[in-house]
Amino acid sequence: MMRVKLSRNADVLIAGAGPAGLVAGITLARYGVTVLVIDRRDGLPGLSRAFLVSMRSMELMRRFGLEQAIRAGAADIKLCGWQTADLASVEGTEVPLGHPADAEAALISPTRAAWAPQDHHEPVLLDCLRGMPSATVRFGCELVGVRQEEDGVVVTVAGTETGRQEQLSARYLIAADGAHSTVRNRLGIPMTGPGDLANYERVEFSAPVWQLVGTRRYALYLITGLGTPGVVAAHGRTGRWSLSRETPLVTRGLAEFDEAGVVDLIRRAAGTRTLPVQVNRPSTFTFAAQIAEQYRLGRCFLTGDAAHRMTPRGGTGMNTAIQDSFDLGWKLAWVLRGWASPSLLDSYERERRPVAAHNVERSSQPNGAIGDTESAIRWDLNGRMPHRWLRDRGGNVSTLDLVGDGLTVFAAAADPRWSGLAAHRAPGPPVAVRVLDNATAGALGLPAAGALLTRPDGRELQRWVRFDQAGATRPRWSGISPGQPGS
Repeated sequence: MMRVKLSRNADVLIAGAGPAGLVAGITLARYGVTVLVIDRRDGLPGLSRAFLVSMRSMELMRRFGLEQAIRAGAADIKLCGWQTADLASVEGTEVPLGHPADAEAALISPTRAAWAPQDHHEPVLLDCLRGMPSATVRFGCELVGVRQEEDGVVVTVAGTETGRQEQLSARYLIAADGAHSTVRNRLGIPMTGPGDLANYERVEFSAPVWQLVGTRRYALYLITGLGTPGVVAAHGRTGRWSLSRETPLVTRGLAEFDEAGVVDLIRRAAGTRTLPVQVNRPSTFTFAAQIAEQYRLGRCFLTGDAAHRMTPRGGTGMNTAIQDSFDLGWKLAWVLRGWASPSLLDSYERERRPVAAHNVERSSQPNGAIGDTESAIRWDLNGRMPHRWLRDRGGNVSTLDLVGDGLTVFAAAADPRWSGLAAHRAPGPPVAVRVLDNATAGALGLPAAGALLTRPDGRELQRWVRFDQAGATRPRWSGISPGQPGS
């Protein structure tokens, strides 16, 4: 029987409009790739499951032109924990969470991590994606079936209100549909690792906590005076907060309390019986530390929570998802634009799964939130080239700002032939040549006539001492996987 070829609705279909799906969509649409993002929800939720946008994730937001919009919703705090009996107490101990202080961040990045709640971050990403000509977002659209064909993927979707089903076709499918991914389950890809480390509960509330803590402004407050330890976290700049704790043994936790009981629990954590409190919502969740056995099956790829589940310890879950999606996005775009062979897509799992495995393991440890800064930075930045401010650009343009969507050559100024390299390249991804001032070139370890080559993620591929080594041949990027950050 002759197979009828469906007309494609997009080059790439993305299931899920959380941070992973939105970043994948933005990355692809920046290359002009047609993208269709579907989500079964009616819109973005008001629940903030994540608060930290890491240094590397903020570098990507800067690349998208979203750094200031994200920063506008971020709390002005110290990215450490404060262990104390209650919020009102002046006695406590700083706990490192693995995030560099502002002064340290300024030495290694043009930006810094942001404590911005997910319900602020996600709308910024969504607005950006919706403003891109090649992208479409459809809410209330649930994926219920997946079929792979030789030249594409066909999915069956159903309207969540009408139940009406239709088929959509794309060349590739990205599963960014969360921890209980329908796509992953349909593909039969198992998860490994514990799915039930602990049962946790959280109550979100509004209260004037900033006035209570005064100058003790921290990312997390580790409260020891509740019997069962709890964590109080700010939701960005707002007056919204959350109190989270493991559900006490042989109890139903918050389910045993009426609203007055919940208010009393929050006031005990605060250390004052007079704190005005408005309870917004309670929720329960299970801690898991799992990773998919594979990230790809044919033309389908997993990213975000569909590929790995992490506890909140360490704040790596959403950030791993963001960086997964950027990596997958530019590689898919290169293939779809004809700049690279499909074999480039094999590097997605090879390069990103070890990072996720490390972060999953960290999150599974009881003390996983406590991090060594040097190690945490190394895994977060994942081998991208060094940041240096360009002296001849007024000190407000970073080397990272010059990394392009194709290949980027950073060249010392002594040999003018580097400037013409792009014109003599072989077919493939575009090559941008950035000629550096002597001070910046020296800071990158380049000799007077040397150069280095980077990918779109800023990871170095090659280094040349002189122009004659580069020649006019296609740079040997294909199949190269730079070393992992832990190696």
